[in-house]
Amino acid sequence: MKKCIVVSDSFKGTLSSQEICTLAAQRLEAYFPGCEVVRIPVADGGEGTVACFHEACGGTLVSVPVSGPYGEAITAEYLQLPGRQAVIEMASAAGLPRVEDRKDPCKTTTYGVGQLIRHAAEVAGDLGQSLQIQTGVVIGALQSRHDGLGGGLRRAIAQRAQAGVHHV
Repeated sequence: MKKCIVVSDSFKGTLSSQEICTLAAQRLEAYFPGCEVVRIPVADGGEGTVACFHEACGGTLVSVPVSGPYGEAITAEYLQLPGRQAVIEMASAAGLPRVEDRKDPCKTTTYGVGQLIRHAAEVAGDLGQSLQIQTGVVIGALQSRHDGLGGGLRRAIAQRAQAGVHHV
């Protein structure tokens, strides 16, 4: 075999997509010496998305103190890219890895996700303008729905941008 392309998402709760690609590459290289192995870690928008974008695009990881899903103080991160762009992963602040075995959508909040978005927008420049026009923020909570419907996220963004954000 001359070339093999390894593409993998994470195995939830066990290995990241980067770890799976690395392990597969190691095994392929051992069984097929001289084989060129191309690793392409991917993510579906949940945990691991920022890491995949970071590996593919570079950029700077930014750590931010935010509220966790139960209001506890945590540190979450997003990826800052050139051109006033950012990749924000909801799971970093409010995903299943953060709630662990305490799954209770009636008690959790997405406020920390809004804090991440607000921070990224403030770094990019004027918060209201960047959210509406220049950066074109897209908030997607695919595979995530609860009675709060992202209310905490909206409150965190609006907290310091009430005049500039008309619809999120």
